[in-house]
Amino acid sequence: MKWKAALLLAAGLLAVLAACAKQEPPVQAEEPAAQAAELTVWGAAEDETLLTEIFDAFERQHAGQVRVHFQAQSESSCKDALLGDLENGPDVFTFADDQVAALAAAGALDPIEDDGAIRSANLSAAVDAASVEGTLYAYPLTADNGYFLYYHRDYFSEEDIRSLNRMVEIAAEEGRKVAMDWSSGWYVYAFFGNTGLEVGLNEDGITNLCTWNATDGPIRGVDVAQAMLDIADSPGFASRTDSEFLEGVRDGSVIAGVSGVWNAVAIEEAWGGAMGAARLPAFTCAGQEVQMASFSGCKLIGVNAYSKQPEWAPQPLTHLGHGGRPGDAQLLDGDGGHAAAQRRRLLRGAGRPGDCGASGAVGVLASATGRRQILGPGDRIRGKYGARQSVRRVASGAAGPHGRGRDRAVTTGGEERS
Repeated sequence: MKWKAALLLAAGLLAVLAACAKQEPPVQAEEPAAQAAELTVWGAAEDETLLTEIFDAFERQHAGQVRVHFQAQSESSCKDALLGDLENGPDVFTFADDQVAALAAAGALDPIEDDGAIRSANLSAAVDAASVEGTLYAYPLTADNGYFLYYHRDYFSEEDIRSLNRMVEIAAEEGRKVAMDWSSGWYVYAFFGNTGLEVGLNEDGITNLCTWNATDGPIRGVDVAQAMLDIADSPGFASRTDSEFLEGVRDGSVIAGVSGVWNAVAIEEAWGGAMGAARLPAFTCAGQEVQMASFSGCKLIGVNAYSKQPEWAPQPLTHLGHGGRPGDAQLLDGDGGHAAAQRRRLLRGAGRPGDCGASGAVGVLASATGRRQILGPGDRIRGKYGARQSVRRVASGAAGPHGRGRDRAVTTGGEERS
């Protein structure tokens, strides 16, 4: 009987083992696929090619880990748009350097840690423009926000372009125009920068200093105003905004004007090989030939202090160098790199557009330009890129810029370049 019991036990064990073998293995729960980080970037429409190049390379380097979405946003209103909804704003944004102090004060920008590589890879002036009281808050993108002279070489000789008054005479003879935006204090500064008259901030960094109405000295504010009125009286001059200037270039009515590198490609398309670019000319004022002055500034990239991707947002920016995209030797060589090369030679120093609280000397120009009063009692001039703060000091006389970094202004416009 024992052997029968043993057989029954063995059979039972085999049955149990067979049943176990037929059972399905437990289903392993699938781990959810890692989601790519989403970054939103604000930038000027004209910089989309440059920014897309930077961030596309970054996406390829981190395939499947991060996606970048570009949204066009004017740099002049970037600060206001960002501070309107900071916590839901973009992760990364471009802006003009005159806004860095306000953005830092509002908590939109945090100091950049381990900034040694950024400082060593960029122009010192661009680093200064991205800093507040010596602390770096943003990444330099370009250093070409200044203005100079464009002219059509079929109409002007190298000697002609040394004098704005002569250029206006030639334009009148040809039934055409020399254009400049006199509704913008950023451009109007060109007539005051080398006269000994000053505009800037007082030592408190808040209130304005402006001596454009000085009644003593070799050149007074009214002398500059009269010089501008004399130019405006000529049928060969027109006060036009940047877009109006470009329209005139395209339709042939404008043969010279003051603008910046942002219009270089469009002007070359219109004028072809006849396009020339040069330092700003001199103008006749109080019996003297006064060299026109210029501003130069920087575009910066900031990382939103409230970004929901704080680890990813700064990463594509850490390899930017020399005030431009990776590999640039100095300034931006993006669309129309030849124009950036011209700018390297045409402009010296780095500055930012400024405000001033001048009273009425230049207000008389309104009647000549047909536009709003340029300056009036207590007015503040707004720069091309929305400047709300002034340079601390700007140059007076031809000796050179005063102040530092973005607090400097270009006083000679650089050497001629065609």
